[in-house]
Amino acid sequence: MSKVKKAVIPAAGLGTRFLPATKALAKEMLPTIVDKPTIQFIVEEALKSGIEDILVVTGKSKRSIEDHFDSNFELEYNLKEKGKDDLLKLVDETTGIGLHFIRQSHPRGLGDAVLQAKAFVGNEPFVVMLGDDLMDITNDRAMPLTKQLMNDYEATHASTIAVMQVPHDEVSSYGVISPQGEGVNGLYSVETFVEKPKPEDAPSDLAIIGRYLLTPEIFEILENQTPGAGNEIQLTDAIDTLNKTQRVFAREFKGDRYESVINSAYEDFYRLRSQASAGQRLLEAVYH
Repeated sequence: MSKVKKAVIPAAGLGTRFLPATKALAKEMLPTIVDKPTIQFIVEEALKSGIEDILVVTGKSKRSIEDHFDSNFELEYNLKEKGKDDLLKLVDETTGIGLHFIRQSHPRGLGDAVLQAKAFVGNEPFVVMLGDDLMDITNDRAMPLTKQLMNDYEATHASTIAVMQVPHDEVSSYGVISPQGEGVNGLYSVETFVEKPKPEDAPSDLAIIGRYLLTPEIFEILENQTPGAGNEIQLTDAIDTLNKTQRVFAREFKGDRYESVINSAYEDFYRLRSQASAGQRLLEAVYH
């Protein structure tokens, strides 16, 4: 059995919700509620889980991601000369990592982004980590979700997808599983996977969240996958096909999950800015 050593981080999305900020800066590089970009949390989770090599799938205007994880000799020298060891340590955290990059020429869905990793992964199991879901970022004592999936693979030798219970009226925003019976210690055998069902058609409230451990057989399926929702190559559809020939499990996540931290923070900012602008226009109309 191959050990899980590789992770794939899809980061090729256009980030249209945050234009014009994301015209030249990758969405994954916008700061979160703390002082790190989203993608750094994902990389740290991978390393903490024992992942040795990471492939980041990027797209146009994503060069800032590569620069973030590259060495900056001038900055490092300056910090060292000024004795700013704490800041130097922060800079060092983002360098010297087994990181690789490949560009997805056109955003054709998550499944297509994962397919770009075929040569990197080879014939090994691997992890897919999405940047919109941050797990346990404030709880260092908890086992990372990625590590939980890796442990499940050691026991089952099968693909395992992370899921979490969500409100029933929100299932149409997710891929959802139809479990076979009750789970055992949070691990479910899956009957089918459904991409973004209507609430009345959803087989459960267990939604797929942004961590997947997959066997390499997924690549052949993705290569022959018919576009699904949004006319894109959907990873959920490929996993459902894989489940017809191999067992696929689902691990229910019970820890802290921060969905689209960056989205909520910036949406609040833009909402307040819009309110302030509207107030300013009202004052101008009254007093001019």
